[in-house]
Amino acid sequence: MEVKEHLPVAVAAKARIRTKVVADGVSTGCGNLTGFHAGYFRISLSLCAQALLWKTLSEPSGGAAGGSHALRHLARSVPAAAHLLLWSVALAVLAALCFLYALRCALRPRHVAAEFSHHVGVNYLFAPWISWLLLLQAAPPAAAPLSRALWWAFVAPILMLDVKIYGQWFTDGKRFLSLAANPTSQMTVVGNLVGAQAAARMGWPEAATCMFSLGMVHYLVLFVTLYQRFVGSTSLPAILRPAFFLFSAASSMASLAWDSIAGKFDLGSRMLFYLSLFLLASLVSRPALFRRAMRRFNLAWWAYSFPLTMLALAATEYEQEVKGGVADALMLFLSALSVLVITVLVVFTVLKAGDLFPNGDDPFAPPPPPPPLGSSNHSSRFEVAC
Repeated sequence: MEVKEHLPVAVAAKARIRTKVVADGVSTGCGNLTGFHAGYFRISLSLCAQALLWKTLSEPSGGAAGGSHALRHLARSVPAAAHLLLWSVALAVLAALCFLYALRCALRPRHVAAEFSHHVGVNYLFAPWISWLLLLQAAPPAAAPLSRALWWAFVAPILMLDVKIYGQWFTDGKRFLSLAANPTSQMTVVGNLVGAQAAARMGWPEAATCMFSLGMVHYLVLFVTLYQRFVGSTSLPAILRPAFFLFSAASSMASLAWDSIAGKFDLGSRMLFYLSLFLLASLVSRPALFRRAMRRFNLAWWAYSFPLTMLALAATEYEQEVKGGVADALMLFLSALSVLVITVLVVFTVLKAGDLFPNGDDPFAPPPPPPPLGSSNHSSRFEVAC
């Protein structure tokens, strides 16, 4: 009889343990989802840009033999399956990040709204669409109607964000450019320029010119604003200072976009390329600026790879047009540096993957809502978790 009396108690205890385990798992998963934000698309930006770089290097080019052409020969000697593998890895990572962010939108709408209102967080909402456009250019050849349909699917969100953000800058919105501008604001420019480059490569010159004009007009205004170092430009946390390398990424992307529109790396493209080199040299010569960000591995480190890859891509086009020893050396150095940086980042990410998803630590978290009147402080763990 005593055994029978203790059976319900044991069953209830086991049920409580199972409920606690499930609740802890849900709490941890939802906490990680809370800490997941659009800044994680820095990873896909770097991988997709790297896939495009290797595709560009593997394409045939004319000219005499040289160091950079040896690099091209090496890229072409790599089996096509390796290029496809790199593209597939970039696609898988981007798709996984998009899936996680879609879950965040569904389960954490207040956090997404807070991110959209944040002067830094909103700029990384361009990152997934930039990644898709880069991946589209690096993809194996596809039918023109399919490519244009995908282009519209990826550019439409960029245009909607343009209307929202740019509209606030020159109308009576609360977010004035002099207060909101920061180095990550250049993601808005990069989005338009990548769209222009993709349209030009598909043989769509009018769409390319439209996107290029939107990007360049706002780039000039934004560059001057950031150069004057108003309040907004100094509001970037020290840990996010690797985003300063976006200065080089924006001008490199402008150089590549105009090259695709004009059909050659002409004077305008070369001027923008020289500006990119100068901006990169200015940043590299000031390592103290990034000292605090480099103390411990964090997601912001991925901000180094994408600008370097964009500059390496511009260097490949520069080398084809100018030729000579200096152009060869620039292409070889920047391409090798780009590959080295992303390799180091991948290794650190694999070894320290746990550091990339801080449990419940959302840098753009909204303030907690006030409790409803008459509500009890007691709630289930599932309600607290999700």
